[in-house]
Order: sequence, then structure tokens, then C-alpha cells
Amino acid sequence: MSAQGSTGNVIAAICSFFVPGLGQLVQGRPLSALLWFFAACIAFAVTWLLTLSLLPFGWFVVSIFACINAAVYRPRV
Repeated sequence: MSAQGSTGNVIAAICSFFVPGLGQLVQGRPLSALLWFFAACIAFAVTWLLTLSLLPFGWFVVSIFACINAAVYRPRV
């Protein structure tokens, strides 16, 4: 990955939109990927417990933030 807004970051952002953390994994950041995925699972569980429905609103919110995180990532030189 080169810089913010590069093709790699766009692909990673798209991946993180569908599965939070997948974009970070594509970028080579496994710890960040694991944290985003666990955050999405927890948000999904909390949303499900509060609403008693299968509407994945919590998952969706976390996936948006993971998407933004993947899109603006700049590797350290």
C-alpha cells in the first residue's frame, strides 16, 4: 500500500465495508483486523439484545468506521 487514496486503500475500504477488519487484513494489519472484527461482533450482539431482531445495525455502524479507517491508512515509512 502506498498512500492515502491509493487503489489499495480503496480496495481495502470496500473489503472492510462488507466484513469489518477484512480491509485491514488486506493491508497487512492483522491485529487491527481482529479488533475491528470483534468490535463488529460485539456491536451486533448488543444491537440484537436490545432490539431482539436480526437487524445488523451495530455491525453496519462498525463496518462504516472500519471502512473509513482502511481508506485513510498511511503506512509508516
